[in-house]
Amino acid sequence: QVQLVESGGGLVQAGGSLRLSCAASGRTVSSLHMAWFRQAPGKEREFVAAISRGGWSTDYADSVKGRFTISRDSAKNTMYLQVNSLKPEDTAVYYCAATFGLTLGYRTDEYAYWGQGTQVTVSS
Repeated sequence: QVQLVESGGGLVQAGGSLRLSCAASGRTVSSLHMAWFRQAPGKEREFVAAISRGGWSTDYADSVKGRFTISRDSAKNTMYLQVNSLKPEDTAVYYCAATFGLTLGYRTDEYAYWGQGTQVTVSS
């Protein structure tokens, strides 16, 4: 089993930055494909970014490319999402997810393990 705990969310003004963390336990992050998703009120959960188990491959939703950076620290068994140049439309609950699957996934049903989420609110 894999347990994931997110932290780092908060209230920030437009143009600001945050670093979201996802601490994993039960397995090492290097054994998992991992991703960030987000869900705004009244909307479906959507893909934000993903990183491969080897760490050599990353991918981003078009809406966050150039502003968000996904990374991980194997020594801390933690994945991160650096979010810069935040916009009000980035307001959502951000979830980390993990899978033992063979490839990076972009759909929620491709991930078996989920954290509880951390709220990011961007004021204009």
